[in-house]
Amino acid sequence: MTPKTRALEREEELAGLAARASACQLCPQLVESRSQVVFGAGNASAQLMFVGEAPGASEDREGVPFVGASGKLLDTLLEEIGLSRQEVFIANVLKCRPPENRDPRPDEVANCSPWLEAQLAVVEPALVVTLGNFATRLLRGDPAPIGKVRGRAEVVAVGSRSVRLYPLFHPAAALYRRPNLELLREDFARIPGLLELGPPDQPRDEPVPDAPVPEGEREPAREAGERPGPADDERPGGQLGLF
Repeated sequence: MTPKTRALEREEELAGLAARASACQLCPQLVESRSQVVFGAGNASAQLMFVGEAPGASEDREGVPFVGASGKLLDTLLEEIGLSRQEVFIANVLKCRPPENRDPRPDEVANCSPWLEAQLAVVEPALVVTLGNFATRLLRGDPAPIGKVRGRAEVVAVGSRSVRLYPLFHPAAALYRRPNLELLREDFARIPGLLELGPPDQPRDEPVPDAPVPEGEREPAREAGERPGPADDERPGGQLGLF
């Protein structure tokens, strides 16, 4: 398979995931508060992927992650290391805006995590930069605050894949606290060197994990002893809390 063919496949896979996510009804409060699902945006074959917390008002309105003040700062930081938004992929832990920009709830994070795992499996980035506490704690599987782990790259398991993770302050935290901006710039300057390491070795080839099935598409439960039908056999495998 040529790189161009694989790139097209990735774009199609992400488009399919985004279409399914747009119909997700797993979190009633988020369904009520969102204008649309903000699935993610960018290069489907990106070597660098950013993961934030959740869409804010601007993102919910435009359907693209990081388009407010935090997004402008992110664009500037990318330019400083010779990259552009078109070369990276950007997503959030939650794909829907929480009511009044409150913190994501544990059940919402649990419901949305499979979408993020599926995005990581499709894009296969060499480096995943988590922005802020929520994304960092989720992907590290550890409650350590961002202030203690920022700027330290490590390889972690996310679903069935190994991911090189690089936790950084959220751009919003840098906007509110000037010292954090200088630290964020210093940490960003290390990204090109980390990209040169390439992706971490994978234990084995894995299929893209199943994302959540939106309400209305789920199969009814079978009675005890009932055998699966043909369909079973044919089915293909402003932000808070940032500191």
